[in-house]
Amino acid sequence: MVGRPIVISGPSGTGKSTLLKKLFAEYPDRFGFSVSNTTRSPRPGEVDGKDYNFSTVEEFKKLIDDNKFIEWAQFSGNYYGTTIKAVQAVAEVLKRTCILDIDMQGVKSVKKTDLNARYLFLAPPSIDELKKRLEGRGTETQESIDKRIAAASAEMAYAETGAHDLIIVNDDLDKAYKQLKDFVLAED
Repeated sequence: MVGRPIVISGPSGTGKSTLLKKLFAEYPDRFGFSVSNTTRSPRPGEVDGKDYNFSTVEEFKKLIDDNKFIEWAQFSGNYYGTTIKAVQAVAEVLKRTCILDIDMQGVKSVKKTDLNARYLFLAPPSIDELKKRLEGRGTETQESIDKRIAAASAEMAYAETGAHDLIIVNDDLDKAYKQLKDFVLAED
């Protein structure tokens, strides 16, 4: 059964990718990831069409002009967005419940659609811990880390308004995964 789309948001560095990889490994035929579009360069190991649909700014802006996005945002000089086509493909082609990994602006945009999604927020144990995780990646500049920390503070404040159905604090990976799994399986 294809369930309602699930929107997962939270600051960069909270473990969303790690938790989603575990979920997809355990339930390979139940959930599908909507592949977002971005204009940023691929990170080591990222695959076009799997991790992101990498595109030029011009290609991205054309999709905006053609109203092809459910949500899109610009962050740190790059564009990110989820196309209607990407979400439809998960439900209609793959016959899976779609999971969207999007930021706070995206959550606000999706709430304005008729997608009828469920919302989960993944929070870090603290801003200090989040900063350590981002620095530990070794892929971020200090300016990028500072921007991500500022964005994280805003996202955490928004989550506290009750915008999500559940907030999970990722201070223990196994515990956070169990909470995530309980949430996503609850309606299926």
